[in-house]
Amino acid sequence: MRGEFDFIKALKSKLKPDSSLIGIGDDAAVINQNSELQTVISQDLLIEDIDFRRSWMPLNHLGRALGHKALAVSLSDIAAMGATPRYCLTSIGLPETVWRTEFIDEFYDSLLALARQHNTQLIGGDTSRSPDRIVIDCTVIGEIKRGQAVLRSTAKPSDLIFVSGSLGAAAAGLELLENGKRLSTGRTANPSLLTMDALIKRQLTPTPRVALGTHLARHNLASSMIDLSDGLAADLHHLCHASNTGALIDVARLPVAQTIHQLKTTRPPADLAIYGGEDYELLFTVAPADKHKIPAYFDDAPLTEIGIITEASESIAIKTGERTRPLKAKGFRHF
Repeated sequence: MRGEFDFIKALKSKLKPDSSLIGIGDDAAVINQNSELQTVISQDLLIEDIDFRRSWMPLNHLGRALGHKALAVSLSDIAAMGATPRYCLTSIGLPETVWRTEFIDEFYDSLLALARQHNTQLIGGDTSRSPDRIVIDCTVIGEIKRGQAVLRSTAKPSDLIFVSGSLGAAAAGLELLENGKRLSTGRTANPSLLTMDALIKRQLTPTPRVALGTHLARHNLASSMIDLSDGLAADLHHLCHASNTGALIDVARLPVAQTIHQLKTTRPPADLAIYGGEDYELLFTVAPADKHKIPAYFDDAPLTEIGIITEASESIAIKTGERTRPLKAKGFRHF
């Protein structure tokens, strides 16, 4: 059966090439604005029972979480291009029963709070009735100096691979939610509940690394970049496919979220870090000569070297001790 990315590849082949833009196939589209600036545009969907479930929390709290996440995932795409977000448009379809609750007010209050953090202005969208499920569409428009956008397709052999933050927490949080765990109500000092809350929050309210993305672009430090939405393995394959390169990752270097080790999960922590999605961290490559310019931390998030880009086209491997094996492109796929 044709997959999502096979469809995207086929669709792209039907489009007329245009030298004035970077279109389908990267984290966001890039359009020439004038001789100095380019416009960067990203769009994402959140669909009930695919991306979230109404049963995860009361509707007003769910509205708050989804308002944040709807904007955060598109901001993350803008960050992966190294651009600065400026505007957003949000469309939402709601069942009438949800419309009658506080959901919509909580949704927009939360979205606007995150927008203010990133100096991003809501400029439009649409509201519609949906038969039975919540559907959210968010578009973010950013800008960047001409020629500074960081692409997936520009990694080079011998470039070092870095990742921001920690990996696997969002996938662990999703596992907890799917197993019936919920955010604790009220204050708690229980270490186990605090750990579960931290993991669930990483799934529900991710942090887009906007400042890091713009820093890497402005200082010409990242030779390529992608955000980790589908999972490290899948997104590294996307980057290497676009750049016509391979990669070697060292498991021992992966910044697996420490909170995962504090709870028993059905999947090993390393698997959650490698194959779990929705961390929304930045995966970027750096020329060896620029390695010393990459700080150990940026905005309290560690920046960790985890591997190297190789010449072997799309031959992506992972090293565990002395053993090296192919890294399969497993991760979240819609089809």
